Amino acid sequence: MSSKFDLIITHADVVTASDRFTCDIGIRAGKIAALGHDLGSATETVDATGLLVLPGGVDAHCHLDQPMGFGLRMADDFRSGSRSAACGGTTTIIPFAAQAKGQSLRAAVEDYHQRAQGQSAVDYAFHLIVSDPTQHVLDVELPELISEGYTSFKVYMTYDDLKLNDRQILDVLDVARRTGALVMVHAESTDCIAWLTQRLDAAGHTAPKYHAAARPELVEREATHRAITFAELVDVPILIVHVSGQEAIEQIRWAQGRGQKIFAETCPQYLYLTAEDLDQDGYEGAKCVCSPPPRDAQNQEAVWRALAGNVFSVFSSDHAPFSYEDPQGKKLNGKEQKFQHIPNGIPGLETRLPLLFSGGVVGGRINIHQFVALTSTQPAKLYGLYPRKGSIMVGADADLVLWDPAREVTIRNERLHHNVDYTPYEGTTVRGWPMMTFSRGRLISKDFGFVGTEGAGEFMPCGKPIGSI
Repeated sequence: MSSKFDLIITHADVVTASDRFTCDIGIRAGKIAALGHDLGSATETVDATGLLVLPGGVDAHCHLDQPMGFGLRMADDFRSGSRSAACGGTTTIIPFAAQAKGQSLRAAVEDYHQRAQGQSAVDYAFHLIVSDPTQHVLDVELPELISEGYTSFKVYMTYDDLKLNDRQILDVLDVARRTGALVMVHAESTDCIAWLTQRLDAAGHTAPKYHAAARPELVEREATHRAITFAELVDVPILIVHVSGQEAIEQIRWAQGRGQKIFAETCPQYLYLTAEDLDQDGYEGAKCVCSPPPRDAQNQEAVWRALAGNVFSVFSSDHAPFSYEDPQGKKLNGKEQKFQHIPNGIPGLETRLPLLFSGGVVGGRINIHQFVALTSTQPAKLYGLYPRKGSIMVGADADLVLWDPAREVTIRNERLHHNVDYTPYEGTTVRGWPMMTFSRGRLISKDFGFVGTEGAGEFMPCGKPIGSI
């Protein structure tokens, strides 16, 4: 007698990072239980004819309900952020448990668990942010947390409240080498930025567009090279996050060509926005202030080429949700701010996959397998969640997206599910959109709407990164 499944997805045109095949997918107890034909009976059947079936997206760089100083507040918590992720085809999110200076790293993790508990509609893990690497953190807290499943952490080379000096970065990298963890690096040279900012401010150049002038490409290039040098000295892999353009890419490609394990990530803003988007009428450019800033069309093409050439391993949203009109957001205290005081970051959880699919796959710049690798499989591998996540195979979680490759959608903020009052991609028309999203076999999004259960997502301890992706 045929097995009884909870769900069978029939006529599935399955696309993974390496293969494409047609089959039916049998799901039982939240797992993929069978791939084949004529699988028998199921409680529910979904016909995927005309759609692609992809592994659920893994957004390995997003910020949700992160504690902020200076009167700031993120617009999205785990409830709204995970809802937005689900409607964009993302079934796993990895935001950041951020240590404040003077705070215990473990206390930051415990606080973040409280913020997430019972809120997320999709599964989630945590990266750590290390901003105060005391001897106790280095010797006790960080190794213990890594052993408990927090196997990746981020260090900053800029931002006064987060940055580490070079010696501290080396100390943190050494912990990663001894424990097998992965360090993510925000690579911008803090002293160069401060020097330029002071001079721009003195000259009265304080509008949002000057954010880009204070963070030119060479600032990212220099810090990227320095981070690579530190990784070589300590002999440890690192991942350079949110790479914006050609000069940093050249440093990464150079290191990769020498055999170093330097991984890299980029984001939609470096493919769709330019510095001109910061130079809008009035204060509107504040909506596109992020770091590193968007560059120019030439750098956009450099990022596309690097995606096609496998320089990048990960494509993330870097979702950093600050509302434009919010006195705890872009208009801090209800006022337009000088560029150096505008909260950095833009929303992008829900639009990440459609933007890359449309510009990349439909645009002929990358193939469909690269799309899956960049948005799902490789981040799952790098952050120790594969093959539970990022795959379509027997035994994996039934995190699946039924994707319409021909569906044209004009992005409008009113149709998105985050709590941010704008999207920087307003009016952009894309081709390709998720029609149904399943998290561990449960339907959580259908036809542009959220139909999941808030709080059904589970926390996932991460394993060690898989060395070869």
